[in-house]
Amino acid sequence: MKTALRDSPRCFEVDGGRVTMADVGSIELASDEQVTFTGASGSEYDVARKSWGYYATPSLNARLPAHGLRPALTRNAGGRFFICLVEIGSDRDFADYLAVTGMQVLGWLDDPSALSRLAAALETG
Repeated sequence: MKTALRDSPRCFEVDGGRVTMADVGSIELASDEQVTFTGASGSEYDVARKSWGYYATPSLNARLPAHGLRPALTRNAGGRFFICLVEIGSDRDFADYLAVTGMQVLGWLDDPSALSRLAAALETG
């Protein structure tokens, strides 16, 4: 693993200028390396590098919820899709964020019935 932390974060605006993000650095992973991000609430989020790319999240319906996160498939007002990882207990903050940004939840990706419906829809094309 190689890290490159920025002494001065690269700042940029998102959400139509309502939020300023600070890019504080980068991590380069070799194949079969993993990094875990942790939150003050105790939540954990892993990213694993493979020779073919990345596992962008741990298992959606097992490890993520067990470590305090709910994955949601969302769409913004411009038609772009995102997977958001919502800390358990932060539902109100997330709902407020959705309302302000005009985003909507298309489905919770830790819900077994939603995942089954999604799989069936993809299999039938």
